Amino acid sequence: MLVFAAESSCDETSICLMENSYIVEHVTFSQKIHKMHGGVVPELASRSHLEKIQIMTNDLFNNKKIDPKEIDVFTATCGPGLIGSLLVGSTFTKSLAISFNKPFIPTNHLEGHILSTSFNNNIKFPNLILLLTGGHTQVYLMKSENEIELLGESVDDAIGEAFDKTAKLIGLSYPGGSEIEKQALKGNEDKFVLPKPLVKEKNFNFSFSGIKTNINLLTKNNKIDKKFIEDLSASFQKNITEILIEKLERGLKRLSSENKNIRSISVVGGVSNNKYIRSKIENFFVDKNIEIYYPIKEMMGDNAAMIAWACMKFYKKERNDLFFKAMPRLAVRSVLK
Repeated sequence: MLVFAAESSCDETSICLMENSYIVEHVTFSQKIHKMHGGVVPELASRSHLEKIQIMTNDLFNNKKIDPKEIDVFTATCGPGLIGSLLVGSTFTKSLAISFNKPFIPTNHLEGHILSTSFNNNIKFPNLILLLTGGHTQVYLMKSENEIELLGESVDDAIGEAFDKTAKLIGLSYPGGSEIEKQALKGNEDKFVLPKPLVKEKNFNFSFSGIKTNINLLTKNNKIDKKFIEDLSASFQKNITEILIEKLERGLKRLSSENKNIRSISVVGGVSNNKYIRSKIENFFVDKNIEIYYPIKEMMGDNAAMIAWACMKFYKKERNDLFFKAMPRLAVRSVLK
């Protein structure tokens, strides 16, 4: 089966051509225009998608000498995300499906992340999924390949958003995750003691906005020089990681008391690229007889490869959802089918 997928939920324009479980071509364009604004501007994002997606698709077909008529199914991210960006990607892909008389399948962006580790791993169930992105911080229990339960999420800022806002407060550029990780390498991670909201509750809910408020106060009471930026970056990164690990520890104990013994954990989303967070999570699980899975590098951030894979996993020939509307708050289904 040959699948064409598009992902345009935020500030990455991405297309992928996947045949069975082989990535024929995968192209992602990361919009740079948002750097000057310190965050994503929705209108600029949707305009950029509109400018890029047609050019990228034509180049893909021409470079790979693909006849679009050979494609079996077209799919695109239909939520959650920025509504303007979602509309660009999904409408463009629907038009291709109509042009070549092929089915269109709407795909959930979060389900793409959730299923991404099954592309390169044989998942042991029950599988705990730690989803860390710019827009979401969530924990899911995957009981089987098509049964998903949301266990907890951030009640305010997402983890990636916390990185971006902290970076902006201390004068670093957007996106903030990679900038903070770079500065943290030179800093003293014990210099600043930051709050850990909700950390003692025996659930998988998170809160990060209070940390941002605390950092805002620190920037007003300290000179923002090179040393301050390095030390605060290191302290922030350490604090965020400790929150994740402490919540995992308490949550796993609760699940165990309910006779839900986790056999594996998937760490997915763009923030899972952070090497410090990865190493600390791996150290935490080293003696727990729980396997850790990551997606391939191409499926870490927002990308069309995971959208193609999610579509392929549960594609049914009779499905054709051309009239499915893009939804900025589209929820993950409890049963994938």
